[in-house]
Amino acid sequence: MIVTVTPNPSIDRAVMIDVLRRGEVHRSTANRVDPGGKGVNVSRALAAQGAESVAVVPIGGPEGHLLEELLDTDGVTRRSVPVLGAVRMNISILEPDGTTTKLNEPGPTLDENEVAALLDATLDLAAGAEWIVGCGSLPPGVPADFYASLVVAARDSGARVAIDSSGPSMAAAIGARPHLIKPNAEELAELVGADLTTLQDVRDAAMTLVDAGIGIVAVSLGQDGALLVSREDTVHAHATASTPVSTVGAGDCMLAGLLHSLTTGLSASAALAVAVRWGTAAVALPGSGVPTPEDLRDIDVTVDTSPSLTYRLGH
Repeated sequence: MIVTVTPNPSIDRAVMIDVLRRGEVHRSTANRVDPGGKGVNVSRALAAQGAESVAVVPIGGPEGHLLEELLDTDGVTRRSVPVLGAVRMNISILEPDGTTTKLNEPGPTLDENEVAALLDATLDLAAGAEWIVGCGSLPPGVPADFYASLVVAARDSGARVAIDSSGPSMAAAIGARPHLIKPNAEELAELVGADLTTLQDVRDAAMTLVDAGIGIVAVSLGQDGALLVSREDTVHAHATASTPVSTVGAGDCMLAGLLHSLTTGLSASAALAVAVRWGTAAVALPGSGVPTPEDLRDIDVTVDTSPSLTYRLGH
């Protein structure tokens, strides 16, 4: 079982338009509403593939009730933690070429008791979990060391811990040495304080974190695929989305595929291939849709266990 905790979940409303023009009135061509937040998306992707997962989420306000309904509709097992503030609502503006513009609210302010309840609910599930996954931004009131505390406590229970966040919360979590992290290229560059222009740069930056005690660094690289770095492996995987629609949640689906594959015993290279297939399939779906087994068909993934590290990103 994979347990996800999303301290700042959301209702994600996606609005499709022909072209975004600042300051003008637009008519949407389509729209949809999904449950959102990185950990929520990981659990949704796992549920869509028939894998066992529990999503731990703070729930408050009418938006919180809607989030529960949407999770139930998606077949996601959840552990709801009541909070006073309302769950945030995020808006994604999607253009036909796949360009995505996001408007994210900060989320409700959680008090000390609500933060403790969220951590306790997650740790209550840790004993039966293969992975505990902490994902996304922290809402107001949640201390920057929340994920670091999660890493330490979950590790004591015997579960492996994966973290996908950014900024101070990610930096603090790294100090606690989770088993796996999944930054994108920009987040990795921020963590190591260096520009990343080639796969060599990405590999060196990731290896710095491995040397600091992280077991696996899986870096999502957008159109350049993903690079997995550990003490034993450097693997690059890439696939092309034939009809990109939305990038929202693609990295979360990649993480879901990676963790599920590692749980089932696949090698690093095979697991990264599955991860990139899941992430690429998500790009072809509207809003923050997650792929079903049918969506994974006909996606060819190229895997290289000895990649050319001179490869320049974005080319």
